[in-house]
Amino acid sequence: MFDKILIANRGEIALRVLRACREMGIKTVTVYSQADAEAKYVKLSDEAVCIGPPPSNLSYLNIPAIISAAEVTDAQAIHPGYGFLSENADFAERVEKSGFTFIGPKAETIRLMGDKVSAKAAMKKAGVPCVPGSDGALSENANDIKDIAKKIGYPVIVKAAGGGGGRGMRVVHTEAALLNSVAMTKAEAEAAFGNATVYMEKFLEKPRHIEFQVMSDQHGNAVHLWDRDCSLQRRHQKIIEEAPAPGVPTRLRDKMGQRCADACKKIGYRGAGTFEFLYENGEFFFIEMNTRLQVEHTVTEMITGLDLVQEQIKIAYGEKLNRKQRHIQLNGHAIECRVNAEDPYNFMPSPGTISRFHLPGGPGVRMDTHAFGGYKVPSHYDSMIGKLICYGATREQAIARMQIALSEILIEGIKTNVPLHRDLMEDLAFKEGGVTIHYLEQKLNKKT
Repeated sequence: MFDKILIANRGEIALRVLRACREMGIKTVTVYSQADAEAKYVKLSDEAVCIGPPPSNLSYLNIPAIISAAEVTDAQAIHPGYGFLSENADFAERVEKSGFTFIGPKAETIRLMGDKVSAKAAMKKAGVPCVPGSDGALSENANDIKDIAKKIGYPVIVKAAGGGGGRGMRVVHTEAALLNSVAMTKAEAEAAFGNATVYMEKFLEKPRHIEFQVMSDQHGNAVHLWDRDCSLQRRHQKIIEEAPAPGVPTRLRDKMGQRCADACKKIGYRGAGTFEFLYENGEFFFIEMNTRLQVEHTVTEMITGLDLVQEQIKIAYGEKLNRKQRHIQLNGHAIECRVNAEDPYNFMPSPGTISRFHLPGGPGVRMDTHAFGGYKVPSHYDSMIGKLICYGATREQAIARMQIALSEILIEGIKTNVPLHRDLMEDLAFKEGGVTIHYLEQKLNKKT
């Protein structure tokens, strides 16, 4: 096994990876910006290297600085966490060329799945159902674009091939607005992602966001670890996730999970990954694949009993998966609430010092956080300061435990979105299960 791993990230995921390494007897190196010098994971790590000032482009996105840190500390592998450089094919390639192991997929796989057009083509070839849309990128021909939209049927959605995070997409309801929307999306895509390629899909009006976790080794073995429902979103950013997705027929869940595992084999996938789908009227439609660990991997861990980070590390070292599909059982239900340092209803970030911090406890309660009393939440990064996860034998028990945990959690000195989570756990539509991706925004709009 690796002797030493460098963690190229920050926040709760840096601490999560560090804990997995410590349990495996692997030494750790954390890299940090000047803003994170007092972070818990920096203090707990065997070694720590400052890689730059607070802005992420000068620190956590600084590839030469990260590679240099790995070199001076004699690390053998680099774990990218999620966000930052985790899906950057150039980074993965640079890591491998510098003589280190990248704990994730091969660079060419990241490139294949990072471009939504090539990803969709690969999934169609692998037999994974996709949203009806253009076969590849849209041409410059106005008549061709109109013909494709007519064939798909309005409303349609124009998407950036290199997009992500809810950016680079535009819904079009009429032909009159089509060409202008395509032009605007292209311009936005070029500015945001350096890639003006766009494509078109049917816009599903009442879908749920359901994803399947997969794990694949370098020896042609792949398994799925069941599904998650991530439909409670605001501006395409997930707020609450749960596993398994409520209301999905068991046979369909098994069938789609196996298709995802089979697709991994066909594209030569390595490591942890997530197939994201829109689910409407009993049908799944592939939208993208995330070639990294997800924020919400925790709920999958709770219902399978697996440590996904440790599985990533073992696969990167070259080990075979030690479980067949029949050995992976789905037990109980888990829900995750993302705890963010922000106003609970207008979502303005709330950096500052946490004056009091009390974590909830009890059976089935887990809190993944790097924060503590006295911790200064920096203004330079994502506002998430932790994840509250509750597990139960049933969905009803998981919700009940989450309600109790949310009533116990205490974070003072900054604003957090905990009041919103308390509200959602009492929401009748959420309790019934199966809300669409538009539900939370519609609920919030009624309050304003």
